[in-house]
Amino acid sequence: MGVSTRLKGRFRKFLQRPGTTVDLAPFRKRLPAIEAREEALRELDDEALTEAAGEAKDFTELCAIGREAAWRALEQRPYDVQLLGVMALLSAKVAEMATGEGKTLTATIAAYGHVRLGHGPVHVLTVNDYLARRDAEWMEPVYKLLGLTVGWVTEASTHEERREAYLADVTYVSVSEAGFDYLRDQLVTDVEDRVQRELATAIVDEADSILIDEARVPMVLAGSITTESDPVHEAAELVRDLRPGKDFEVADDGRSVAFTDTGLKKIEEKLGGIDLYADDQVEHLSAVNVALHAQALLRRDVDYIVRNGSVELIDEMRGRVAQRRRWPDGLQAAVEAKEGLSATAEGEVLDTITVQAYIALYATVCGMTATAVHVGEQLREYFKLEVAVIPPNTENIREDEPDRIYSVHEDRDRALVEEIQIAHEKGRPVLVGTLDVKASELLAKQLAAAGIPSNVLNAKNDAEEASIIAEAGAVGAVTVSTQMAGRGVDIRLGGSDEADRDRVVELGGLYVIGSGRHDSRRVDDQLRGRAGRQGDPGGSVFFVSLEDELVVRHAGDILPRSPRMDMDGVVHDDQVEYAVEHAQRVAEGVNHEIHRNTWRYSVVIEQQRIQLAERRERLLTSEIAAIMLLERSPEKAKETDEDVLSDAARAIALFHLDRLWAEHLAELQEVREGVHLRALGKLDPLDEFHRAAVPAFQNLLTQVEARTIATFEETDLSEGWEPERAEIVRPSATWTYLVHDNPFGSELDRLIAAVGRRLTGGN
Repeated sequence: MGVSTRLKGRFRKFLQRPGTTVDLAPFRKRLPAIEAREEALRELDDEALTEAAGEAKDFTELCAIGREAAWRALEQRPYDVQLLGVMALLSAKVAEMATGEGKTLTATIAAYGHVRLGHGPVHVLTVNDYLARRDAEWMEPVYKLLGLTVGWVTEASTHEERREAYLADVTYVSVSEAGFDYLRDQLVTDVEDRVQRELATAIVDEADSILIDEARVPMVLAGSITTESDPVHEAAELVRDLRPGKDFEVADDGRSVAFTDTGLKKIEEKLGGIDLYADDQVEHLSAVNVALHAQALLRRDVDYIVRNGSVELIDEMRGRVAQRRRWPDGLQAAVEAKEGLSATAEGEVLDTITVQAYIALYATVCGMTATAVHVGEQLREYFKLEVAVIPPNTENIREDEPDRIYSVHEDRDRALVEEIQIAHEKGRPVLVGTLDVKASELLAKQLAAAGIPSNVLNAKNDAEEASIIAEAGAVGAVTVSTQMAGRGVDIRLGGSDEADRDRVVELGGLYVIGSGRHDSRRVDDQLRGRAGRQGDPGGSVFFVSLEDELVVRHAGDILPRSPRMDMDGVVHDDQVEYAVEHAQRVAEGVNHEIHRNTWRYSVVIEQQRIQLAERRERLLTSEIAAIMLLERSPEKAKETDEDVLSDAARAIALFHLDRLWAEHLAELQEVREGVHLRALGKLDPLDEFHRAAVPAFQNLLTQVEARTIATFEETDLSEGWEPERAEIVRPSATWTYLVHDNPFGSELDRLIAAVGRRLTGGN
């Protein structure tokens, strides 16, 4: 039985229970006292209010002053439920707040509270640059009244702009930019070159997305290196003409592929009759395997798009282009080769940290999202965070219909178009969520064929997002979107000016239709949440096909052979409904387990990184390197000018520490890729990884000292100190990127599929 099959079996038994939630009673008890302060605070002029804001020290006063400042600055009086959210954030919880309930203002008052409670500076971590700048500028008048400074950082920010932004009491920044700034700060050779201050408090926007979905994403700082060859592009040509079923076979779950003996023989002949599994052909074997994965499994307009001459990855949770992200293990270059594009530089990894490990560096972490309960147990497991479910200010009256399930795509798609047509003819605005770019474009064509005009929003035209979303609630509007419209967008009934609001309300509000279930219930819930905002009417329904990949992959063998259905092809069968729900829960369980396994490997690296960072800090901020040289190389140290010795010792020690850490990361990557093969010999890959990683790190620490002394003794310091004399030249260029999740699951699955086949003679 294969690894993926065993995993599936495990997760059929997996039922993810929503995490228990925080009791709001202690927070509610403060609401009368907060309201009682309102009249007195309203009597104060702005200067007196700012003075009072600087003296507040308890939840009641912080919330009362925050409410008054919001009213004066924005003419928005925070609801009681928003203040419950503020208190949850001040108590280091994750606040689950429904769409349209004012999370941005809630975070602002909470950020002010954390600063006044001595938990500053505060970083509000967002999912992208646009939100970081928008929210900081939007909330700046509130912060000003509260006596605080606010800044924002985007990818375009200069070094000086970043430093200035981080000097503010509150800084808005995307989680990736904050992580990249941290990595760059870890490589400075002068304390004055840092941009960040201490990592005190993080308020995480879209907390489930950042803390769970993106938690295992590595943020990378790379340096320029020269490469002699590009084996992946050569391999892409070798596999381009291979035929599925004859030369290679794709696993049932679509996540792994392996050469047949016929296909392997073809490749070996093209390479001059070599044996790809010979010890000296590891590079060729790796290249052709990764090229085959790119050719057979990665789909254009589903997994990625090609735009402006480059491959851009798509974030499956958001349907957007995953900015500055690339696949690992040569997959990026393989897809670029497949599409006939030049390979983009990957560079040498100088330092890396996962999103999860970076956020764990903050002394205090809290967050907000509309969908936290489903991942409550994971938030507790990885971050020790509890979820506080904040009730909506206005009751949700959206009507959520049961799924409409069809046996085949054709019936589902026909019914979907008919449903959209009925609503469109009445003038009711419709938002249709699709699973990928290709599906959104196909549905738009089907609607056009039926005479229904639609606006398409996907990763290809993300620049038009604002204008499309602004009118998605207009009379008669039909918007077809990937998950881009499922999180963080505000659709107003009647259009951007709400001129036809009353008519749309009479028609039932925005009608949200999901074309297929996503692997995550949270993504579906976010899509539903676009309708029924702040007590608006609305409706939602999902159209599902039993041919959908989610159902086939995770519930195909528990579906009844002949489900009961009506004349329109709609399935009415309790067992089928259970299977669809079950498939989604299994998919969530698999993703959770991948997260857990990935983190188990990351833990040891993160412990080593923290230990190294502490050592580096001592080298950077003290004379410990010079003292070491005085002890280990006393004659030369005493001959050297004291200031020269200090500068040279620090620079040489920091160079070798950084150089060895980069080499260590590269070595661990090789170990991790190869260690899974030992699973074939019944060994635990994680144990084997630890056995290699721990002594390698101890050797690193020893080598830092040895190389520092050797360089010092070999360098002529008689005419002062210059790094070039010691040949300790750092990379001429550095850049940052995010490593995208491997789309095929763990290396263990992939290698056992590919190598296990070879070991068993292809049977």
